Amino acid sequence: MAWKKVCRTDEIADGSARQIKGENPIAVFHVGNEFFATDDTCTHAKFSLAEGYIEGDEVVCALHEARFCLRTGRVLTPPATVALRTYPVRIAGGEVFIEVE
Repeated sequence: MAWKKVCRTDEIADGSARQIKGENPIAVFHVGNEFFATDDTCTHAKFSLAEGYIEGDEVVCALHEARFCLRTGRVLTPPATVALRTYPVRIAGGEVFIEVE
């Protein structure tokens, strides 16, 4: 596992998200004073969660309204049934790092 710098903290407004492109896209969410990272693709249908709606520490998929916990990746409402993968996040020097394989 390695820490990867993905952006500066000021590049993601509070209450929004940013997609980190790659073979397996990751969404980084800024909620209050915290940052969370999950797989970006909804487990119900192939749609970017960075384009979803953030409500507290939850993200709602804009396509079919499946809801996930940003802290744990747990599914909170159908139609999704499979949890999201989450990634540890570290903030250092105004930079956002996520731990990836």
